[in-house]
Amino acid sequence: MADMIQIKGLNKYFGDLHVLKDVNLNVKEGEKLVIIGPSGSGKSTLIRCVDFLEEPTTGEVVIDGTVLTKKNHLEMARKYSSMVFQQFNLYPNMTVLGNLTLAPIKLQKKSKEEANKIAMAALERVGLANKAGEYPQNLSGGQQQRVAIARALCTKQPIILFDEPTSALDPEMVQEVLDVMIELAQENITMMCVTHEMGFARQVADRVIFMDDGQILEEGTPDHFFENPQNPRCKDFLAKILH
Repeated sequence: MADMIQIKGLNKYFGDLHVLKDVNLNVKEGEKLVIIGPSGSGKSTLIRCVDFLEEPTTGEVVIDGTVLTKKNHLEMARKYSSMVFQQFNLYPNMTVLGNLTLAPIKLQKKSKEEANKIAMAALERVGLANKAGEYPQNLSGGQQQRVAIARALCTKQPIILFDEPTSALDPEMVQEVLDVMIELAQENITMMCVTHEMGFARQVADRVIFMDDGQILEEGTPDHFFENPQNPRCKDFLAKILH
């Protein structure tokens, strides 16, 4: 499998704060990569650099052989990647269907009819076809996040980035979102997912990376990670959350 995402010597500063420190990472086409680590370790910043929501200070991000730049990042995002955020980022003044058809119509120039068809198929997949005419405020947090995942599916891009998609949810709603993500993981979509859900990481990831202080300190299969981690900081982190 070819590399879909290559991150080379990536550094990111916010003022004097050095958030990403010379990060190198390749993600293969169709790979499910889960990123774990303590808060403030640079996980979300890394994933946001892949979508150019944050501009790298130095280093580069290469998507399917093309370097992301300030000039081409919108066009590349349109073609390759969609993001599911921690906060659902749905437009409150639009119905669920309106939220889902916006990008296909505006960015991908699809007809309204075609966009509606794609949106309904995506809602079907996340179990919310009956909510197409509802407004976001009438949905539970779990339903809103499933709508956000359906929105990401509507653009039919080969990469989906998840930035802690369950962390804003009530505990009983977490599983309904994870179930949708687990189902998606069966497909040939390249997934990068920042999460604290270790069961999900164990079940879905092809590879898990552990970040702390802006660096990747350990990477491996879920088995390696959860049974036999090597890095002391990683062992300590896992001991605290898996007790």
